[in-house]
Amino acid sequence: MMSFTTLIDVDSLAGLLAQPGKPPSAVVILDCRFDLSAPAAGRQAYSSAHIPGARYADLNEVLAGPVSAASGRHPLPAPEALAEHFTALGVGRESQVIAYDDANGSFAARAWWLLRWLGHARVAVLDGGFKAWLARDGAIASGEPETDAVRPAIPLQVNVDATAVATAAEVLRGLQQPARLLVDARAAERYAGSVEPIDPVGGHVPGAVNHPFTRNLRADGRFLAAPELRRLWQETLGGHAPAQVTVMCGSGVTACHDLLAMELAGLPGAKLYAGSWSEWIRDPDRPVARGSSPGP
Repeated sequence: MMSFTTLIDVDSLAGLLAQPGKPPSAVVILDCRFDLSAPAAGRQAYSSAHIPGARYADLNEVLAGPVSAASGRHPLPAPEALAEHFTALGVGRESQVIAYDDANGSFAARAWWLLRWLGHARVAVLDGGFKAWLARDGAIASGEPETDAVRPAIPLQVNVDATAVATAAEVLRGLQQPARLLVDARAAERYAGSVEPIDPVGGHVPGAVNHPFTRNLRADGRFLAAPELRRLWQETLGGHAPAQVTVMCGSGVTACHDLLAMELAGLPGAKLYAGSWSEWIRDPDRPVARGSSPGP
């Protein structure tokens, strides 16, 4: 079976699901739909209609750890706890995982990044998400699974990539290092601080440049072609190598979309500031800037 490690299109997913005789853990589909303003809405949407065989991966319960007084809104889970969550959803060492949502891939990309962080490479985001699946007249199922997911015969192996994550202290130090680049994946108005619908403080980390995750997408919600992504990202990077780059957002979720886009563009190796803006502003001594991005 072919491996998918970044994106998968709906036709390829339909082909995977149609393959006869595959074990239950061979292809694991994760429904990552979520609404930050209505946390129960994703589970409700899943129960109403989902891709057959999909399991629901809740952003708050599966794709994030417990919030603390010092953390952002969606801190990284403990690796062993995260691996257990994925195992309970049927993910094993040899599984091909497909993640989808209905929010331009923003939540699915978080699942993609987390599995890669754990060392599991065979994970891809469904390009165009649930909307693209419905447009193809793909089959749907409803309700909750009648039984728990089949636990895989070969458990998920945890091999955490410690180099993939940047801490707040590292980001703070990077402000004094011209060789480092901080990229903010939030919408331009949130980056500028003119609108802030979620966090109590608006603005951005001084020196960060803005690359809204929606800039990675075509009008239909699918990702731009790799050459166009590479052109746009090279503008944003301004000569910085990916290894010199850290990506952030509001809480470490949509930043993963930018990291996926960089991977598609052939520019892998950037770090995720997992705490992101919602963690940064927990400490009033950390500097805050406002205004538009200096741009590429």
